[in-house]
Amino acid sequence: MTDMPPGGDDAPQDVELARLREPAPRERADAARNRARILDVAARLFARHGVATVSMDQIAGEAGVGKGTLFRRFGDKAGLASALLNAREEDLQGAILGGPPPLGPGAPAGERLVAFVTAYARFLEANLDLVRLSETASPGARYRAGAYRFWRLHVRILLAEARPDLDADYLSHALLAPLAADLRHATSEAFTAERVAADVADLARLVLTGRAGGDAHLTAQTDHSPLQ
Repeated sequence: MTDMPPGGDDAPQDVELARLREPAPRERADAARNRARILDVAARLFARHGVATVSMDQIAGEAGVGKGTLFRRFGDKAGLASALLNAREEDLQGAILGGPPPLGPGAPAGERLVAFVTAYARFLEANLDLVRLSETASPGARYRAGAYRFWRLHVRILLAEARPDLDADYLSHALLAPLAADLRHATSEAFTAERVAADVADLARLVLTGRAGGDAHLTAQTDHSPLQ
């Protein structure tokens, strides 16, 4: 794999990713203020009591809106969790599209891939309950979410550039599979957050180079075969 010059082929890829970002809803000023207040109340209640124990009735009461208004705006608690996540996901997406390398443009594709799975593991840890509610709201919900399509496209683009000999379409799903919120929840007592972040980075290195660990040469590979 050869190094990419800063700002080289990143631009068209980032345009493709940017199309998947969900635009902010266009609302009247008073409606936007109400939405912001509801989300702020929900975030505080979720942080204080846990997502699972907070009801829509509690959120409506604290926010000073009718329960019907809450359901019309967000559908259910999973929809509210998704709305809360959007702003936090946008921060990570913004770092991918315009932040400093290696997470942002300007680094070789392999380095960007390792940086992304590490960053997403940390994002998942910080927002586990919300991501889990959003991803398990219905069968297959994880894969229909706009955010998952963004993450998966990013991984596919980087993997296709770094290892064009591999099936990036399938392996992009495979690299994200260990970062499913339900899996992280089920294994939270067995594996620390630091261990998860390190191990998903090693998994990405294994796919890229055939080696795990920080000494894997992500920018030295030119024949697209595992290093011996």
